[in-house]
Amino acid sequence: MAGCAAVVAVVLAAAVAGARAEGLVGVNWGTMATRRLPPKVMARLLKDNGFNKVKIFDADETTMMGLAGTGIETMIAVPNDMLAAVAADYRRAKDWVKMNVTKYDFHGGVNIKFVAIGNEPFLTAYNGTYDNVTVPALKNIQRALDEAGHGSAIKATVPVNADVYDSPASNPVPSAGKFRDDVAATITDMVGFLNHSGAPFSVNIYPFLSLYGNDDFPIDYAFFDGAPPKPVIDKGINYTNVFDANFDTLVSALDKIGFGTLPVIIGEVGWPTDGDKHATVPYAERFYAGLLKRLAARQGTPLRPHTHIEVYLFGLMDEDAKSVAPGNFERHWGIFTFDGRPKFPLDLRGNGRPVMPAGARGVQYLPRQWCVLNPNATNTTKIADNVAYACSRADCTPLGYACSCGALDAAKNASYAFNAYYQAQGQVPAACDFQGLAFITHKDVSQPPCNFSVQITETHATAVTTNTTAAADSSAPDATTTRVTVAMMMALLFVLVLT
Repeated sequence: MAGCAAVVAVVLAAAVAGARAEGLVGVNWGTMATRRLPPKVMARLLKDNGFNKVKIFDADETTMMGLAGTGIETMIAVPNDMLAAVAADYRRAKDWVKMNVTKYDFHGGVNIKFVAIGNEPFLTAYNGTYDNVTVPALKNIQRALDEAGHGSAIKATVPVNADVYDSPASNPVPSAGKFRDDVAATITDMVGFLNHSGAPFSVNIYPFLSLYGNDDFPIDYAFFDGAPPKPVIDKGINYTNVFDANFDTLVSALDKIGFGTLPVIIGEVGWPTDGDKHATVPYAERFYAGLLKRLAARQGTPLRPHTHIEVYLFGLMDEDAKSVAPGNFERHWGIFTFDGRPKFPLDLRGNGRPVMPAGARGVQYLPRQWCVLNPNATNTTKIADNVAYACSRADCTPLGYACSCGALDAAKNASYAFNAYYQAQGQVPAACDFQGLAFITHKDVSQPPCNFSVQITETHATAVTTNTTAAADSSAPDATTTRVTVAMMMALLFVLVLT
């Protein structure tokens, strides 16, 4: 998709007033990055900011050991590509629990709270691949947790995309919400099991995507503080934002199958800061300010007023190795930059006094040097090819229209691309050649708001390998493509009601 430019989720909670006191707010921490901060550095970042709950998209041992001893409540995950095996063979479920749950059940271990069974397995884009194995996997994992003595403290749930429910085109209002016909029976079975086991329903909602690619969507409906020209009225209820409408569409769908009071947590919700004309720091700050204030006030939604909604923000860090097939914004969901610097103030207490989050401590960088276009280069006909090469192997998404680096001239565009590749390669001298077009400089060529970054050191790096579990990560192209589709559906709901 056009536009500028997978994961851990964290719930903010501490013995303070407002939202954190209730432990209701979270953030997804993805790890699809060229070079990553060590888990212990990240765990300290979470602790420094009062984050006491975390959700990851796998059970990677390195990440788990980074969380060990922190006391941070953790949601781990069974990847989508393991669902069939776990569903078909209970022994596989038992082994998975033994290796990924029991292994860390010791004093100073990992405080596991939830096990996510896949991630968005019922996406329409998956064409039913996981429809018949997800619920059996859910049941087997919960059974294994119970038999291992963890069941009372650890619950299995299934994070779903909002595309599993909708309202009919003939009546596009929240109260008409129902589950998608092709998965309705499966979802009903799943919800009944969740209700029995005491686990919540987990759903991902993205108001940003209502704006993405839809210039007709009323922008104030994506936020919580706007003054819409005309509220959406559904059975006497005024809906002034798309988040409430989306959430209550789910509540209505649950009610139609007899589980209207089942607890619901928001597995992913957030706002990117680059990669699209609406993906900006001011918009992200506005979105989070409204969301956190509502959570602190325990406002709930029209169909669930005064409800404590647990929310996992998406996301913790920018991820420069995510797929940009859905949109360049995919690499810019972080509250923090790739190296742990906060982007904007957050009102984590919900008391109307936003403050800048604490940045990552102990981050070590490569030398302060940059790879840029040589102004004396002669073979300029090769610039375009070399820029394309660099951007195919590094993150050039900020160069897009209306993005943070979108105003650079042609020479600076080339320099940005060359430097992105050079930094991703760990500043290896050979990475700043480009057929004689580039050279290394010690002068910072950043041009605010465009930042020519310097990467973190090799000791803090983790090589990016082939993602064999992409289906389990919300960064998978199909997953985000469907998120966009769901957002368009919600946008349609508002457009139809407003007209």
